[in-house]
Amino acid sequence: QVQLVESGGGSVQAGGSLRLSCAASGYTVIMAWFRQAPGKEREGVARILTNSGNTVYADSVKGRFTISQDKAKNTVYLQMNSLKPEDTAMYYCAADQRNYYSGSQLSSYRYNYWGQGTQVTVSS
Repeated sequence: QVQLVESGGGSVQAGGSLRLSCAASGYTVIMAWFRQAPGKEREGVARILTNSGNTVYADSVKGRFTISQDKAKNTVYLQMNSLKPEDTAMYYCAADQRNYYSGSQLSSYRYNYWGQGTQVTVSS
């Protein structure tokens, strides 16, 4: 019911910035960004409730990353500043048409729709 298309990935030097975009087709109530590095588990980065704009961030990116949205375009963004080599990963957009009050806000199990991913590489 929902299709997600990510863009904006690339290669940057440590300390640089990138902005990822995720365009959604169909109605969503929650959208998020996850990342996964080779050999590591998928990690929730940030999420936004599309109605209220409420945001939640992983501790590892607080103060550096910002999730935002353009509601008219059904698009969410992830502004990534002060990038570190450990931020290198495939970044995935996720969404769902329902939200739950209990449990982790950044659990992958909350999301039934996923994009194809966009690679972010940060060199030292």
